[in-house]
Amino acid sequence: MSVKIGKYTLIAAAALTAAAATAAIWVAVSFRGNAVKEDKELYISRAMTYDDLLATLDGSIRHRTAFDIYARRINLQRTVKPGHYILRKGMNVIEAARMLKLGEQTPVRVIINNVRVNAELASKLARQLEADSAAICRALTCDSLARSAGFDSLSLFSMFIPDTYEFYWTATPADIIKRMRREYDRFWNPQREAALARCKLSRYEVMTLASIVYEETKAADEMPRIAGVYINRLRTGMPLQADPTVKYALGDFSLRRILKSHLKTKSPYNTYINKGLPPSPICMPSISAIDAVLNFESHNYLYFCARPELDGHHNFAATYPQHLANARAYAAALDAREKTARK
Repeated sequence: MSVKIGKYTLIAAAALTAAAATAAIWVAVSFRGNAVKEDKELYISRAMTYDDLLATLDGSIRHRTAFDIYARRINLQRTVKPGHYILRKGMNVIEAARMLKLGEQTPVRVIINNVRVNAELASKLARQLEADSAAICRALTCDSLARSAGFDSLSLFSMFIPDTYEFYWTATPADIIKRMRREYDRFWNPQREAALARCKLSRYEVMTLASIVYEETKAADEMPRIAGVYINRLRTGMPLQADPTVKYALGDFSLRRILKSHLKTKSPYNTYINKGLPPSPICMPSISAIDAVLNFESHNYLYFCARPELDGHHNFAATYPQHLANARAYAAALDAREKTARK
């Protein structure tokens, strides 16, 4: 018996076939095709919802509908993991969604340097990580966290070695302290440990003296000589009389001239009225300054003063009369520059 197939049945079948083919193409293109046109950084905070994530992806990923379908299929809307991610050029929606589902973060480069106090350090870290500056500052002054790292809340600042590090963006303040303790131990290698015996200082004392040297000069070639001056003063019982410690005691780092009235500032950090090192570093010293203290230059200088050329270098003296002559030349140069600036 023959079966007649109607014209409309054939048309319907063809339409279904075409629709299926179109759907297959859409699925292939939307789910497996190129969804990311160029590398794009993505920051997902702990406060973000799934809807926030979709909004963040606007303009960064094509085939948003396909992404949403697949993301919900793997329950991403309930398990959004905070972090810093890189959407790589050529990724499809499946790869992008799985990366976020698994929390496959890309670390961020964190630069730590040029700070004087905990608040500045916290602010610098907060600009590069998710944690806010207030939380980081609390951690930096927390006795229990400091003890867990082998320090106290005053000395913890000295544990931070200036450098560029890789952190996960979501690192907590406690994570930061744990990580920096590991970096501190790595920094104090056998060569630096051996150098401690020569300068007869502890790690903490080296960091404290290095902070003064760093504030005195940024010229790395002069740092060992300046460190030698301070080592000589410590060994002979002379006060360090370091101007940067007076600025730290006053909390005014913009001072260009230290006046006699400043020298009378009552503070344990004022090395004009207190012998020995101040209670803690007055800044985060550079690695060059730390190594300059460990490898200080042996000489008989007890004084140094900025050169009248005002070029960032210093004249050194073994006697006080010689130092006074250097100081007068420098003061005259400053007076001349200020007079010129007023014209």
